[in-house]
Amino acid sequence: MSIQSVDVKYTAVATAENGRDGRVSTDDGKLDVVVNAPKELGGSGEGTNPEQLFAAGYSACFQSALGVVARKEKADITGSTVTARVGIGALANGGFGLKVALEARIPGVDEATARELLEKAHQVCPYSNATRGNIEVDLAVV
Repeated sequence: MSIQSVDVKYTAVATAENGRDGRVSTDDGKLDVVVNAPKELGGSGEGTNPEQLFAAGYSACFQSALGVVARKEKADITGSTVTARVGIGALANGGFGLKVALEARIPGVDEATARELLEKAHQVCPYSNATRGNIEVDLAVV
């Protein structure tokens, strides 16, 4: 798989202090959160964590990609939602890895159409394109 060139239109900038037990903020001040490792990973669980931030970003981005595809396919996805579940755990060869489950609820669209829309959105979404071939991403219609 070759690296594709991107015509960048926007760049987000965030800075972390003290890793999983610190703070993350964006250069424009719109995001400024305390981060702590979750209790399941031995942390306090008091703040948010990188996996929650990734899940929030991925679900929002995928929902937008779903909208792009739906408009192109002339499908009505009014009232739809996308939930991202991001898991973290040890890799067999050392280090840590992520696993994602994307669950879409699309009222008023039959399951076969919804599944087709999800597959197409998965090809459009920048998060999906960034993670493809690196982590397991499961798609589900709920």
